[in-house]
Amino acid sequence: MLRIGLTGGIGSGKSTVARVFAVLGVPLFDADRAGRQLLNDDPAARAAVIEAFGDALYASGSLDRRALAAIVFTDPEKLARLNAIVHPAVRVRFASWAAEQQAPYVMMESAILAETGGHHAFDRIVLVDAPEAVRLRRVMLRDAVGEEEVRARMARQGTDAQRAAIAHHIIRNDDTELVVPQVLRVHEALLGEAG
Repeated sequence: MLRIGLTGGIGSGKSTVARVFAVLGVPLFDADRAGRQLLNDDPAARAAVIEAFGDALYASGSLDRRALAAIVFTDPEKLARLNAIVHPAVRVRFASWAAEQQAPYVMMESAILAETGGHHAFDRIVLVDAPEAVRLRRVMLRDAVGEEEVRARMARQGTDAQRAAIAHHIIRNDDTELVVPQVLRVHEALLGEAG
């Protein structure tokens, strides 16, 4: 069974593409959701967050994600510390989940594979790619936020070049080519690669 990483910058349409793969019957693991669950449910992850950032983040019994975001998204060192807690634990959870699946390949959706070195845990990487201007417009509309905030989020992710450098397959989601036929082509290619 192949392990596939699905990645793309904010606003690329990665989650939409992931849903198409899921409709095709591909077992799909959402790294963001798993990370949120870990920070609430996993005692070791909770303890590490409390040690790193203080117990006030769990004052209500569950993680105050807004307060954590306010801490880490203004400080690259603190963000790296959080990532060092979350990403290895998510990879362990993915490996356990993948071992239970019965399919030619499984897929993990994750926005930051190139930046964290997480791409090394996968047999293939599928990149959902869109120009920055398109991504910027999408996120501003989707989240009802200004350009400055979206650019700040983009700056916390890797570059288009970093993502392209690790990709085995690229799906262009730039509003000039239909996405579903591209997903079908990649799906067929991955089935072939899975043997």
